[in-house]
Amino acid sequence: MGLATLLVLADGRLPSGGHAHSGGLEAQVSAGRVRDLDTVAEFLRGKLATSALVAAAFAAAACERPGRSPELDAGFDCRTPSPALRKASRAQGRALLRAARAMWALPPVGREPHQPVALGVVAAAAGLAPVQAAVAAAHGTVSGAASAAVRLLGLDPYTVHALLARLAPECDRIAATAAARAGDPVDDLPAAGAPLLDVGAELHATWEVRLFAS
Repeated sequence: MGLATLLVLADGRLPSGGHAHSGGLEAQVSAGRVRDLDTVAEFLRGKLATSALVAAAFAAAACERPGRSPELDAGFDCRTPSPALRKASRAQGRALLRAARAMWALPPVGREPHQPVALGVVAAAAGLAPVQAAVAAAHGTVSGAASAAVRLLGLDPYTVHALLARLAPECDRIAATAAARAGDPVDDLPAAGAPLLDVGAELHATWEVRLFAS
């Protein structure tokens, strides 16, 4: 089932640029909406139900049929109303492809695909199944923000990882739901939105001093 390969792809130490992004958390911390472990948990659950679901569905679809990547990329762009978030997603997609080309032979995928689309194409090249691509996407959506929470709020990393462990079943459920839609037309894929993340991303992009790129 390629579990070891999945671990390589989902490893936070993979040099794909994810450490430079907070998944929108920095803006929400600044606004006072996220301030402790309980509100981090609420933030991560919200991301699982929205952006993680969308990312997992697009990663699974790109893994199932990498040749659809241009169409999927356009579909994901339509689901990302914030220019700042589109820029961040494409930057992470570009960095992921650069790292992946050192490990696997990749098909043509375009110059700067969105990160979930790039993830799906890379997962297919690594021999993974769509559901595994979806797991990597969903897990990455919450684990990146959780790691940022440790830095932004000075939280105990042990308690933050305990939170990730509690969220793991929900992460698996989201991934399974997303993977079941992998063969759907692009327009029918999940399109759950999080307006506060969009607004926060645009405000965050104007800051002169910030810890994370997004």
